[in-house]
Amino acid sequence: MFGLSELVTSVELRLVVSVGLALAAVVTVAFVRSARRRLVERRRPIVVDLVSSVLVVTTVVVATFALADLWEQTETLVDQLGVVRFDERAPEVVVSLVILVAVQVFVGIAARLLEDLATESDSLTDHQREVALRLTQLTLWSLGGLVILGIWDIDLTGLLVGAGFLGIVLGLASRKTLGSLLGGIVLMLSRPFEVGDWVLVDEHEGVITDIALMSTRIRGFDGEYIVVPNDVATTKTIRNRSREGRFRVTVEVGVDYDAAVEDAREAVLEATEAVAAEHEFIRTNPAPNVVARHLGDSAVVLAGRVWIDDPTARRVTRVRDDLVCAIKETCEEAAIKIPFPQRELSGRVEGETALAPSEDGTRERDEVS
Repeated sequence: MFGLSELVTSVELRLVVSVGLALAAVVTVAFVRSARRRLVERRRPIVVDLVSSVLVVTTVVVATFALADLWEQTETLVDQLGVVRFDERAPEVVVSLVILVAVQVFVGIAARLLEDLATESDSLTDHQREVALRLTQLTLWSLGGLVILGIWDIDLTGLLVGAGFLGIVLGLASRKTLGSLLGGIVLMLSRPFEVGDWVLVDEHEGVITDIALMSTRIRGFDGEYIVVPNDVATTKTIRNRSREGRFRVTVEVGVDYDAAVEDAREAVLEATEAVAAEHEFIRTNPAPNVVARHLGDSAVVLAGRVWIDDPTARRVTRVRDDLVCAIKETCEEAAIKIPFPQRELSGRVEGETALAPSEDGTRERDEVS
C-alpha cells in the first residue's frame, strides 16, 4: 500500500521504524487533543470535536495500515477486516468510520458537560466528574463497538454467551471486589461524605482523606491510617459530624438526691455559659442549656449542652474538657455533692423470724433455724 516493506528490508530497521511510527501516532493524537482543548473555548465546540475526531481516527487508521505494510501484513489485515473488495464493502467502512467519529464527538460533549457541572455547582465533585466521565466513555465506546460489529455481519451470539459465562465466573470469583467497586459507585452518587469530613464508619472514626472506587481512606485521630472497603461503607451506619456544619457537645453530671435540683441546674448552667463565652465558635443560638436527663441509681443526672460551628475533633475535645472541669469546679463552690455509685449488701441474721403460711392461708412468724 505504502511501499514501506520495499524501502526497509532489515528486521532491525523495521523495528526502529515501527517504534517511530507508533511514537508519531501517539504524538499526533496528543497534539490534536491538546489543540482541541485550546480551541474548544474559542470556536464552536461541536465543529472542533468533529474535526479533531476525524484527525484522531485517521491517524490511528493510517498508522495501523502503515505498520501492516511495513511488516508485509497488509493482505492479512485486509482479509481479517473483510475488505477484500473496497467497492463492495465501502458502505461498511464509511459507516464504521462515521460511528467512530460520532462516538469521539459524543465523548467530548459529555466531558464538557460534566466539567461545566462540576465548575458551576457543588453538586458534582472533581472526583465524581472523573468517574462519571470514565463510565460514559466506556459505555459509548462499547455501544459503538457493538454497532460496528453488527454492521460487518459478525455473529454476536457466541460472543455474548461467552461474555455471560465469563461474567458469572468473574462475579463468583471476585464477589468482594465487585461489591467494593459497586459500593464506590454508590458512594460517588449518594455522597454521604466528602474528603475532609469528620465521620464515624463501622466504629472507625477520623477524617476522610480519599474516596476511591474500591475503598475509602480515613485518617484516624490516633495517627492511624484506616482503609475501609466501600462495600463495608455502604452497608454500615455512617455518622457524618461535619455535614450539617454544627455539632452539639453534651456533658452529663449526677447530683445528689438531697440537693435541690433547680440550684444544681443553675450551677451547671452557669458553668456551661462561662465555657461558651470563652470560645467564639460556640453558638449563641441555640443558647447553652441544661436539661434533666434521668434519675440514676444514686444521683439525678443533668446534662450541660452547647452547639459549636464547623465541628472538628479538636474543637469538640477542647469544649468537652472545659465543660467537665468547669462543672465540677462550680458544683464544689456551690456545695453540690456529686455522688459516686454506691451499693449496699445486706442479709438476714441467723435466728431472724420469717412469715410462713398457715393452714387457713394467713402467714405466721416462724423461727428461721
